[in-house]
Amino acid sequence: MSSVAEKLQRKSQKAAATKQVRLKLVYVDFWSAVKLSFLLALALGIVLVVVSALLWLVLDTTGLFGKLDALLQEILNDTSFSVTSVVSFGTVLVFSIITALLNTVIGTALGAIAALLYNFTVRITGGLLVGFTNN
Repeated sequence: MSSVAEKLQRKSQKAAATKQVRLKLVYVDFWSAVKLSFLLALALGIVLVVVSALLWLVLDTTGLFGKLDALLQEILNDTSFSVTSVVSFGTVLVFSIITALLNTVIGTALGAIAALLYNFTVRITGGLLVGFTNN
C-alpha cells in the first residue's frame, strides 16, 4: 500500500511533465471565416430542405392533411376548400429552398461581419487568451 504522500508526489511529477502553453488569438483571417461560415450555412440549408421534404412526406403519409381538410371544410361550410392545394409538396420544397438560399447568404454575411468585429475588438481587448497542455 502506498501512502497519501507518495500519491501526491507521483501526481506532482505527472503535472510537472505536462507543459502548459498560453496563446492569444489576435487575428481571424477574413476569407477563412467567410469560407467556413458559407460551408456551415450551406450544410444547414441542405438539412433544412431535406427535413422539410421528409416532414411533409410523413404528414401526408399519416393522412393528417386529409383530416385537416375534412375539419376545415366542416368549420367553413365550404366543400371546395383543400389544404393540400395550398400546401403541396412542390410549394413546400420551393419555399424551403428559397429559405435555405437566403439563410446561406445571411449566414455568410454574418460570419464575415463577426470576423471583422473580432479583428477590430482585438485592438482594444488584446485578444482571446487560450491555454493548451501537452500530454
